[in-house]
Order: sequence, then structure tokens, then C-alpha cells
Amino acid sequence: MNREEAWQLVTEWTASESLRHHMLAVEVAMRAYAHHFGEDEDLWGVTGLIHDFDYEKHPDMTATDGHPFTGMQVLREQGVDETIVKAVAAHASERTGVHPETLMEKSLVAVDELTGFLTAVALVRPSKDIRDITKIGSVRKKWKDRSFAAAIHREEIEEAAEALGVNLWEEHIPRVLEAMKTIAPELGLDGSAV
Repeated sequence: MNREEAWQLVTEWTASESLRHHMLAVEVAMRAYAHHFGEDEDLWGVTGLIHDFDYEKHPDMTATDGHPFTGMQVLREQGVDETIVKAVAAHASERTGVHPETLMEKSLVAVDELTGFLTAVALVRPSKDIRDITKIGSVRKKWKDRSFAAAIHREEIEEAAEALGVNLWEEHIPRVLEAMKTIAPELGLDGSAV
């Protein structure tokens, strides 16, 4: 599956602009990690882009035909490489029982929730521009406030960064933040919505 095919799948299955933005954020973060580890940026990017494509139509994560099971089936039916399918399964290991083992799978878990947290941090800024987050301390302050973006599983992000062998505050968060800044307009985080 190439990037164009992946985006077509996303747009066919997902009407929500915010969910599309999330998948784009995960894509760019995955590309940054692929670059960091010297891996295939296109493969990792496509994996990040499609990881939640079925969520809007099949949000029931308790059902065997819910997210990500439907998406995995569709990907297999389309002949998508099993490496991608397994990563999609691993990002929802608590439901699928497929635990992240490869660098790509671990990276997907590590960036998935974090992109949502960084989006929330950007959206509470007066400018609503992610590029205005210049100090990790402002992210850390929000991180410590458990009432802020309360649905984000901080422990999962911390554990995933540790599993990747990267420092949360010195490497992981800055890497994902900088990656997201490169596509701020596409994410709706460039202040244009103010």
C-alpha cells in the first residue's frame, strides 16, 4: 500500500476532520521515528496514517467486528502487507492480544496517544498554533495536570517510550512535537482557526 492508496482509504472511511488530523499526526510522527531508526519512512508513515481508518464506522472496541478488527480484515482483503496489519493490531493490544514487538509497532503505540496530547496542548494556546510550543516545560506542566486531556493515557505513553529506549522528555516528546510542527496547517494547528 502506498501513501496515495492509504489516504484514499482514510478519506473513504473517515469523515471526521479531527480524526483525519489525528491520523496525519501519527503518520508524520511515524516518519520521524523511521528516520531516527534508519527504517523505511514510507512503510512506517503509511502504517501511522491508516492505523485508525475504521474507527469512525466501527467505534465499538469491545466487539470483534469493531476497531481495529474490521480495519485489519479490510487491509488483509486488500492484500496489504501483514507487517502493517500486525502493527495495527499491536496498537490495540489490550483488545487484540497482539503485543508490540518490532520497532515500528512500539513506535506506533508510543506516538498514537502522544499526538492527541500535543494537539490538546496546542489548542488551548491563545494562538492555537503548535509551532508556538517552544518549551517542553509548557508540555510538562499540562502533563502533570491530570484534569487536562484526562482521557490520554500518560502511563501508556511513558511505558511505550521506555520500550523504545528513548527518554520521554529529552527525545520522545520533542521528536513528535517537531514532526507535527512540520505539517501544522494540515493538522489545523497553524492558528488559522483562531
